[in-house]
Amino acid sequence: MKADIHPKNYRQVIFVDNSSGERFLIGSTVETEAKDKWTDGKEYPMSTVDVSSASHPFYTGQDKVMDTAGRVERFKARASQAKDRRKKSN
Repeated sequence: MKADIHPKNYRQVIFVDNSSGERFLIGSTVETEAKDKWTDGKEYPMSTVDVSSASHPFYTGQDKVMDTAGRVERFKARASQAKDRRKKSN
């Protein structure tokens, strides 16, 4: 590996998936104040994420909606209204 190509704050960080509770130890430059212990007994910076490969429907094969702001429901309502309008005009 080439020397001095990574940023100075590049280090191992624990990422915790809020949806599944899964934890990953990955090299990152993310800024975080929180810390936690990993399975090796060492303490690392910790960051939380809403979606990861452990909870994303593409990777899990499950069809689940992960919408915290209600955007999906509003879209489905608009789509059904448009479909109803199309049926009435035909």
